[in-house]
Amino acid sequence: MHSTNELREGDKTLDLSTEGFLLEAERWNPSVAEALARLDGLAELTGRHWALVDFVRGYYDEFGVAPIVRRLCSSTGVTLHELYELFPRGPAAGVCRIAGLPNATGCL
Repeated sequence: MHSTNELREGDKTLDLSTEGFLLEAERWNPSVAEALARLDGLAELTGRHWALVDFVRGYYDEFGVAPIVRRLCSSTGVTLHELYELFPRGPAAGVCRIAGLPNATGCL
């Protein structure tokens, strides 16, 4: 991550928390998600990544919190092992970070 806690995406500069989370969620869009993914070391987001990002964003919109990992897995059919493979920096934080949401709270 940049030492200034900023992300440059095209002509935009986005502020990030020290953990790499987008501070202005309303500025999130798919190209921002791709840039956040690159910061997490992911070369590209696959359809499987996007399905999880979309689920987490929808869940957050409905309930005001990100789903716990168990709910994420049971609702999407993704195994915990696959979730760690898709988001190697941590499944809950990784998907929330790329989805432009605050850091997940709660337990696995």
